[in-house]
Amino acid sequence: MGAYIFVSALILIVCVLLALVVLVQSSKGGGLSSTFAGQNQYMGVRKTADFLEKATWTLAIVLLVLSLSTIFVIPRNTNTQAQQQSELEKMMQNTQPAEYQAPPASEQIPKTE
Repeated sequence: MGAYIFVSALILIVCVLLALVVLVQSSKGGGLSSTFAGQNQYMGVRKTADFLEKATWTLAIVLLVLSLSTIFVIPRNTNTQAQQQSELEKMMQNTQPAEYQAPPASEQIPKTE
């Protein structure tokens, strides 16, 4: 159960980071990436765009891997069909069958032809 919560938390964090990275990108070379390039001479517009694109692909791949890994950590019911059958048999043995009593004649359904 703890692994499932851990993987779910990681998926949530990656989703938030991916949304932020996608929102920072611009489709035509303007937007926030050009704002970062104007203040920082070390990383130009092209390097910032490359970084954001690589971050997008990396986060998307991490999200895919984490989503597929949840298959292995999802909590499952440990009762198998054989265990359920044996429990059902125990319940049937513990209950005593009731005596069969025919319903009164007033409650019997007449036959129609």
